[in-house]
Amino acid sequence: MPTDKFKNQLHLHFIVFIWGFTAVLAALISVNAMSLVWYRVLIASLTILVFLKIKKVTFNESKVDVFKLFIGGILIALHWTTFFHAIKISTISTTLITMSSGALFVVLLQPIFGKKKFSFFEMILAIITIIGFIVIFRVEKLYTEGIIYALISSFILAIFSIYNSKLIQNYKGSKIAFYELFFAFIFMSIVLFINDSFNDSFFNLNRTDWIYLLVLATICTAYPFVIAAKLLKKMSPFTMVLTNNLEPVYGIILAVFIFGDKEKMSYQFYIGAILIVSSVFLNAIIKNKLRFKK
Repeated sequence: MPTDKFKNQLHLHFIVFIWGFTAVLAALISVNAMSLVWYRVLIASLTILVFLKIKKVTFNESKVDVFKLFIGGILIALHWTTFFHAIKISTISTTLITMSSGALFVVLLQPIFGKKKFSFFEMILAIITIIGFIVIFRVEKLYTEGIIYALISSFILAIFSIYNSKLIQNYKGSKIAFYELFFAFIFMSIVLFINDSFNDSFFNLNRTDWIYLLVLATICTAYPFVIAAKLLKKMSPFTMVLTNNLEPVYGIILAVFIFGDKEKMSYQFYIGAILIVSSVFLNAIIKNKLRFKK
C-alpha cells in the first residue's frame, strides 16, 4: 500500500502538472496580465465559495486573521500579475524556467523570517538552480525584460510560500484559498479602478477567452490552490517550491506541442533547464537517504 507521504508527493506532482498548463492558457487568452488575474481570482474565489457553502463551512475569523489573509491575497495577486506579464512579453519556456529561481529565494529568506536555520544542503541545490538560470540568461537576452518580471514573480512566490506555511498551521486549507483569492480580487479591482481599466472592452471577451478563463480559474486555480494549501501542512516551503521546478518541464512540453517552433529554444537553454530540474531529484534522493539513516 502506498504511504501517505508517497500519496502527498504524487498529489503535489499532479497539481504542478496542472500549473504547467496554466502558462499555456495564459498565452492563449488574449487579455493583458492584470485583466487575466482579475478574472482568474474572481471566478476561482466564487468556485471555492460554492464548495464551502455546500460543506456548510462557517466564517468567523477575527479582524487580525482577516488582515493576515488579506496580505496573502495581495502577494498572490502580485505574483500572478508579474508571472502572466512575463509570459506575454517573452515565452512560456523562458518564464517557467526563470521561475525556478524560487528555490534560491526560499533558502535565503527562511532564516530571515525565522522559519528555520540555514541549510547548507539546500543552498547547494539552490546554487545548482541558479547556475542553470545563468546559462539560460546568457543565451536568451532577447527576453531580458520577461526574465526580470519572472524573477520578481519568483521572489514574491517564495515570500508567499513561507508566509502561507505559517498561516496553514492554524486555518483550514480551503478557507485560506477562498480568502486569499477573494482578497486578491479586491486588491486587483482597486488597482484596475485607479487605472481606469473598467470599460466596455474590459468586459467584452470572446467565447474562446471565456472557455480558457473558466478552465484556468477552476481546474487550474481553485482545485490546486486548495490542495497546495493542505500539502503545505505536511511539506516544507522549500520542498514545495523545489518540486515546482518540474512545472517548466510539463509546461514546456505542452507549449512546444501547442505552439510549435515559437517555444523551441537553443540547446544552451535546455542545458540550463536540465541543471534546474536535476535539483528536484537530488532533493528527493538525498532527503530520502537521510530519513532512512534515522
